[in-house]
Amino acid sequence: MLGPTAPAYQARHAAYDLKKLRAKGLISKVGSSRRYQAPPDGLRGIAILVILRDKVTKPMLAGTAKPKMGRKLKIWSAIDEHGETVRKDMQALFADVGLVA
Repeated sequence: MLGPTAPAYQARHAAYDLKKLRAKGLISKVGSSRRYQAPPDGLRGIAILVILRDKVTKPMLAGTAKPKMGRKLKIWSAIDEHGETVRKDMQALFADVGLVA
């Protein structure tokens, strides 16, 4: 987002990220070495976070830029209703904050 002026990812940032991941139980240190491993539960958590970001959060945020949806679905599931509610609430939030014209 910051473009070419973005600072490089440095060792201090990596240390901070590793500390956060260890605190959340997503990775663990291997003995007294500098290596890390992801336990099965940690891998599952990381995979869930990536899927949520790519398949739910990004499309939901992209949908807030459009004032109206395309074709309406003939049969709405509970998930479709929740998604539409979140999309409308995000549009209202962005309008209140002044992010959407």
